Amino acid sequence: MAYKVNPDVCVNCGACESACPVSAISEKDGKRNIDATKCVGCGSCAGTCPVSAINQD
Repeated sequence: MAYKVNPDVCVNCGACESACPVSAISEKDGKRNIDATKCVGCGSCAGTCPVSAINQD
């Protein structure tokens, strides 16, 4: 199951992007965005997010 970034909570620090093993995360409109077609559901991004802005969709 893919993960999703809550844009209201995201502080755009980039920690999730560097933690993603499949490069499914990029910046969009000043926030991070997860491409659900690339996400393998490993949760590395959620575990790295300092503000808990990432949850399973």
